[in-house]
Formats: sequence, structure tokens, C-alpha cells
Amino acid sequence: MNPLGSILILVAAFLAVFCEAAFPAVRHLLGTQINLLPALIVCASLRAGLVTMTMVAALGGLGFDALSANPLGLSVPPLFIAGFLICWKSELILRDQVYAQFVLGLLASAIVPAMTLLLLLTAGHAPLLGWGSLWQWLVLTFGGAVATPVLFKVLDALEHSLSYRRAHEDGFRQDREIRRGRN
Repeated sequence: MNPLGSILILVAAFLAVFCEAAFPAVRHLLGTQINLLPALIVCASLRAGLVTMTMVAALGGLGFDALSANPLGLSVPPLFIAGFLICWKSELILRDQVYAQFVLGLLASAIVPAMTLLLLLTAGHAPLLGWGSLWQWLVLTFGGAVATPVLFKVLDALEHSLSYRRAHEDGFRQDREIRRGRN
């Protein structure tokens, strides 16, 4: 992958964290804010590799924690673990299939909040838990699952429109005149 794809994924992570904090309309409508970072971790793992995925996990997780009530750095390990597991088996995954993108987004969006909650409880914090937490977890899971193929399409379109294609050169020019005859 070219550096433009990695830059686009990092910018998307920054914009996802910013939009989650700045635009609370989704939070008021559904009762929770959809977290796009697990979907971006899936995109980074399948499109860019381990280095870009690690940068998205670190920068996105720190940005998310800085704008939320989480202790700083708590979101980084769950994002990294989910991305690392996808990177580890990325050669076996059908990365261009919408179904595979949906399922991976579903799994990442379900596992990351659960691991974050486990880390919160392990660290001795007392998060608010109740039946509403189940609703929030379901919305986060299915919202991330739907967002993952959409992010793949948007990143593909952006990369295609901002990069150039190398000219394919062969030995035969199309505008060449072929003379037939003896002279």
C-alpha cells in the first residue's frame, strides 16, 4: 500500500474521534455514540498493515480517551489486540468481500467495548452498568458492523481519486501507422 492510504486512514481516525465528540445527534437519537475506531482498525489491518494499524490504535485510542471519561490509554490495548488478530490472519481473509468486512466489523465492534469494560473493572473503576449497557453494546456492535464496509468504500474512493495510475506501456503504440507494400 502506498503512503497515501496510510495517511487517509490516520486522518479518518482523527476525524472519527472528533466527530464522535463534536456531534452528539447520534447519541441523542440512539442513546449511545457509535464508535468508528474498531471499524477503522479493521480497515487499517486489512489495507495498510501492522504499522498503520498500530498508529491508528495508539493515536485513535489516546484521542478517544482524552475526549471521554476513560482513563488515558485504556482504549489502546483493546484496539491493538483486535487489529493485531486481524493482521495476523489477514492473508486468509477475503478483504474485498462486503460480507467479510461486515463480520470483521461486527466482531471488532463487539470485542473492543467488552475488553475496555474488562480493563475498567480490572483497574478498579466503577462504570455504570445496567440493562441500558446491553442496548449500548448492541448499538455499538451493529453500528460498527455497518460502518466497516462503508469505510472501505469511502477510503477506496478517496485513494483512487487522490492518486494516479501508472501508465501501462507496451511495445505497440496505438497511433502508429503501418505501411504495407514494398516501399
